[in-house]
Formats: sequence, C-alpha cells, structure tokens
Amino acid sequence: MKMKKIYTTLAAIVLVMAVSLGALAAPAAAAAAGQGSKKEKRGEASARVRVPLNLAVLIQDDLVSRVGNELKVTGEFIRALPAGSRVMVGYIRAGSLQVRQAFTDDLDGASRSLRIPAGTTAVSPFNPYVEVREALRLFPAGGSNRNALLLISDGLDASRGFDFSSAVDSIDLDRAVREAKRREVAIYSFYAPSAGLTSYNRRAISFGQSALNRISEETGGRAFFQGSSFVTFNAYFERLSRTLNEQHGTAY
Repeated sequence: MKMKKIYTTLAAIVLVMAVSLGALAAPAAAAAAGQGSKKEKRGEASARVRVPLNLAVLIQDDLVSRVGNELKVTGEFIRALPAGSRVMVGYIRAGSLQVRQAFTDDLDGASRSLRIPAGTTAVSPFNPYVEVREALRLFPAGGSNRNALLLISDGLDASRGFDFSSAVDSIDLDRAVREAKRREVAIYSFYAPSAGLTSYNRRAISFGQSALNRISEETGGRAFFQGSSFVTFNAYFERLSRTLNEQHGTAY
C-alpha cells in the first residue's frame, strides 16, 4: 500500500508538470477533438456499458456554466445503462450533498433529475471529497451489481492550504479513498473548471487534476481530462463505457 501511494504521488507530480505544457497545446487539441467528433459519435453505439451498475453521478455545483451543455450526453449515458442498473444523482455544494435522485432503477427518471450547475462561488463546497465520502455511504449493500461513482469536478481541495501536499495528499481525499475501498466503489472522474480558482489559475488546475487522478487510480477507476479545460464530455463517456466493460470482472 505504501509503495502504491508513493507511485501515485510521483505520478501526480509528473502530471502537475505536464499540465503546464499541455495548456500550451490546448488550442491544437481542441481543433483535433472537433475533427474527431464525428468518429466519436459513430463509436458511441458500440461503447454501451454491458454489465449492470450501481452508479452515483456527482456534479460539483460551482462548475462553469458550459458544463450545463453536457447534461444531454450525461442523461443519454444514464438511460443507456443496462437493465438492472441503479443510479443516484447528487450535487456537491456548500453545506452537504444535495441528492436530486436517490438510487433507483428508473434510469429515465434519474436522467431527468440532472440540472444545470449553479456556476457560482456562492455554492462552492468546503472541498469535493467530504461530499464524495457522504455519497459513498449511500451505496446499497449487497447485490451483484458493480459499484461505480462518476465525479464531475475540478478536483481542487484548497481547504487546508494551497500547496501540493495539502491539495493532492489531503486528509479528506485520503478518507474518501478509504471509504471507497471499504465499500468496493471505483471512482471515475471528469475534470471541468469551477467558477473559482481553476477557471484561471494553472497551479490550481494542476492540483485539481492530480487529485482526481489520485482518487481514481487508488480506487480502481480512471480520470478523464484534456488540457486545462474540456471540449465536450462525449469522448469521455465513450472511453468510460469502454473502461467499465474492460474492468467488469473486478470490484476495484
């Protein structure tokens, strides 16, 4: 366990350095993503999740407003889950987790519970990981479904300091990792900037992405991001589906 944490921390440090370089290539990456969008759409039908899941979808409520443009593809992903899947939808915001839809097998109803993020620092959470841990405790016990959590967030925890150790090796992130492992929940994450620091500060972006990478790696999930922002979630959902299909034989 200690070696794995050292490896993950080293990987996060490399990621911090790479993000700054990657930001310079963002315009070219965006253009390439646009050119590839038609191919991505054609691949969506062949990238359906094949095994039923218990899936919690958590969206950070202070993310930039254009995340609202991705509700359609998010809803489509939920509705396309196989029969027997159960979905919860929640929003990470100031105070405590806002559960818009408790775990249900009504996938259409779960998709309708999605709403546009508030997109303002007035609802910024203390940090994302306190409420991730809260959501993990809501997973149903027993059953044969694999457990997964999709975290759509900037990943930044500046609640106890704005340095690498405080943000990427944070106390609440550690607690969330332990809770996820105890409950056998793999955490997958999509990076998107918030209305706060990650909308303009490259260091904050680096810390946030490194933290998302860590919580996903250590729980058996995967983090998805490109450069310092995002183009659309379409490619992320296609890759998420393929990853879930490849990993369906393991819990985390």
